[in-house]
Amino acid sequence: MLRILIDTCVWLDIAKDYRHLKTLDVLIDLISDGEVELVVPQQTLDEFERNKGRIVQETSQGISAVFKRVSDAIREHGGEEGRDTLLKQLGDMDYRIGKQGQYANFNIDRIEKLLTDGAIVQTSDNVIIRAAQRAIDKLCPFHKNKNSMADAVLVEIYRDMLAGRDDEEHLAFVTHNKHDFSNMKANERAPHPDIAELFATEGSTYALALGEVLNAYAPAWMEELKWEFEFEENPRSLSEILEAEHLLFRQVWYNRHLNLMFRVECGEIEIVDELGKTEKGHYRQDQITRGTLEAALAAGERTRNEVGEENLGPWDDFEWGMLNGKLSALRWVTGSEWDFLDT
Repeated sequence: MLRILIDTCVWLDIAKDYRHLKTLDVLIDLISDGEVELVVPQQTLDEFERNKGRIVQETSQGISAVFKRVSDAIREHGGEEGRDTLLKQLGDMDYRIGKQGQYANFNIDRIEKLLTDGAIVQTSDNVIIRAAQRAIDKLCPFHKNKNSMADAVLVEIYRDMLAGRDDEEHLAFVTHNKHDFSNMKANERAPHPDIAELFATEGSTYALALGEVLNAYAPAWMEELKWEFEFEENPRSLSEILEAEHLLFRQVWYNRHLNLMFRVECGEIEIVDELGKTEKGHYRQDQITRGTLEAALAAGERTRNEVGEENLGPWDDFEWGMLNGKLSALRWVTGSEWDFLDT
């Protein structure tokens, strides 16, 4: 079995970058298969809880705010040539940034479950004493004259893992904090000399990437699973969604237009110069003015030219239901309420 101690900074980086989704998928599968166990210091749970809100906010708002400022500048100062195309591209990028914020929420939920289901380790008095001694001796991670007590606790918890491991166990410590833990003067992928002893024996690994550890420990198993993660579904761009919504809008509108024309032709709706009113003062629904009829006929012609008659029905009940369902879903994605089907 591979037992992994993962620094909090790694979990936070995984949460805010959707490109780490596959790595997280593989880790979850390895844990489910009994190949991997997470060793989770209580301080990691606490640190992740404190920082998760910031991660979601930064992911969804940080770069998006930059795109907004750029778009505003282009609208105000940009030349007409190519401006609309560029603004459309920026809008798509802004939408994808928003999707990354959703990925962060999704990843955070999965990471929290992994952490709470892991082997949680409380910070013992002995670990605190040894970590404090590292500070007194100015050993890694205190070699930079800063308060690194939490990092020192990780070092000492990993030392306890080494002392208690059996012959069948492989251990790994994963961090993205290379400036505090790595040998930056020689090889950043190697541990700092003050902690090198912890990784000197076979079966104890220091790594700056979780995927590197998983692949090194179970390459055959990873290769077997690889096909599951080779196909990546990228979210649709905002322009693609709006284009599809517009087509569905025209299709639904045209079907209603044909129903209106049928009611006019069969005399159910009367053509008049001016709409009459009911006793309650409402305009009559069984009448249409000549001007409105002419506008409707012109709109129908434009729709046939734009969409093509082959894409305008007729629809059976199932197809009609699908059209309305798709339109409702896309409008919901872009901010409308469910079942908003006005045309």
